Amino acid sequence: MDTKVSHATAELKRLGMLSCTGDEAREFLHAQLTSDISALAADRARYAGWCSAKGRLLANCLVVPQAQGFLLQLSRDLAPAVARRLSMFVLRAKVKVVDASNEWTQFGLWGSGAAERLAALGMPVPAADLAVAAAADALVVRIAQQQFVLLVKAALRDRVPANGDEGAWVLEEIRAGRPLVVQATQDLFVPQMVNLERLGAVDFKKGCYPGQEIVARTQYRGVLKRRMVRARVAAAAVPGGALYADDLPGQASGTVVNAAPAPEGGSELLAVVQISALENDAGIRLGAADGPRLELLPLPAAA
Repeated sequence: MDTKVSHATAELKRLGMLSCTGDEAREFLHAQLTSDISALAADRARYAGWCSAKGRLLANCLVVPQAQGFLLQLSRDLAPAVARRLSMFVLRAKVKVVDASNEWTQFGLWGSGAAERLAALGMPVPAADLAVAAAADALVVRIAQQQFVLLVKAALRDRVPANGDEGAWVLEEIRAGRPLVVQATQDLFVPQMVNLERLGAVDFKKGCYPGQEIVARTQYRGVLKRRMVRARVAAAAVPGGALYADDLPGQASGTVVNAAPAPEGGSELLAVVQISALENDAGIRLGAADGPRLELLPLPAAA
């Protein structure tokens, strides 16, 4: 972001959108997702995961209420398949799930002047984290103190000029410890491996959902062997890339979750690695046993 500009705006093309509407949409999503959707207020968003029967994440999403039901922000490369698979569980419920990625244009706004920029665009500014504010054909979600997601009907796309790069937004997400499951990492992680419970995306008191027994067992029996970390590496990294630990030679022992170019070169990334490697202070390397070594970086306390 230009240091002379106090905000940046980028179109988030890597993100897709599902629409879940109908009289029983709330109950349907509550029974499918890891979060409590039954009590979700109309002016609040919530992070959630959607798991296989084995408790592995098929997607994670930001659930945003709207007048007709809910929008689910997720990785765009997963949206068509997740919409189809979720629809298989509708059965006789009064619910319709569709891929609405082409109906909405998504923008990220961040920086010290982001709120002022929203106001200049004629958009409402939500007051609290994960608060939602509605305008004509648009929704605004405050993700963090100086970070917003703007959902605009596709026909109004040109109303929001972009002056930033999506890679910079991804870097903001990585530094905040917010993972995004993509096609390359689908069905690899239980929610706790990518710290979803720390982000408020898993409710351990709600009723059943796909994979709930395994997710609960992981939490209460302490059987988690891998956990997400933040790191920097002097090389290009991509989601799904293999990681190797020096204490397990020749054996892949981790996976890149998300990555973005670092300002000083190389990549910053979120990665799921063996907890034992962290405890042993073993070197973690990208791509091969002799690949470039990751420099571990701190995660925010909530992540």
